[in-house]
Amino acid sequence: MSTPVVFDPMTLPSDDNVNAYTFCVELKGSQWFLQKGKMIAYYGQIDFNGIGHGRFERLIRTSFHSPLHASDWVVAEGSGKMLLADRAFDVNSFDLEDGNLTIRAGNLLAYQPTLALKQSIVPGFLTLIGTGKFVAASNGPVVFMEPPLRVDPQALVGWADCPSPCHHYDHGYMKGVMGGLRSLTGIGGTSGEEHQFEFVGAGTVLLQSTELLMPEQATGAVPHEPGVPGGGPGGGGQHGSTPRMPGQLGDLQRRFGL
Repeated sequence: MSTPVVFDPMTLPSDDNVNAYTFCVELKGSQWFLQKGKMIAYYGQIDFNGIGHGRFERLIRTSFHSPLHASDWVVAEGSGKMLLADRAFDVNSFDLEDGNLTIRAGNLLAYQPTLALKQSIVPGFLTLIGTGKFVAASNGPVVFMEPPLRVDPQALVGWADCPSPCHHYDHGYMKGVMGGLRSLTGIGGTSGEEHQFEFVGAGTVLLQSTELLMPEQATGAVPHEPGVPGGGPGGGGQHGSTPRMPGQLGDLQRRFGL
């Protein structure tokens, strides 16, 4: 059994990964925007104040323009080292250089105030504009793709320097009474084979290496048949899916010019 590495304030990295799932931000009398619940530990003197704190009015005015997400974020200020993580997902930092990147709100952990955060026109996404560093999580390593392509919405992390995506629906999904009902109400759910985001033009699309697992079906079994998982009496209960754990850390692109 190998001996675990024990860190202290001197041996922790500065603005770099501790491991595949944890990132260390160093504050030197500086500030970072931080999504609530993503800090797991810190050394030093660091204060956390909610968005709307009077002392940060000027900072908020220049760097935070997403009122729908204001209650989800805080300003971390002080001196010390702060550890960030998210459900044992892969965590990495990225640098924007006079760039424009839109990212799923739940994947964005933290960002420097030199970047301005804005509300995206696509629900559930935020846009970072300017120059600076941000930290993001992904369920598995990130894959960088060039448009044109169509993407399963569940696998989409974000996109940089390309137009916002359009919805694309498979013909089989649209036809028939049930297809029309599902397209209007969302009842019944969809998979990436039925509904995608379509990207065109120049830019970069960021994908995570996993998506929501679909319920497993018993091959060759009649639904609700006794003795079949999820069936009638004696069916052995519900037939659920097994959560997927993050994959191994790949050779992620730490920097990309935007």
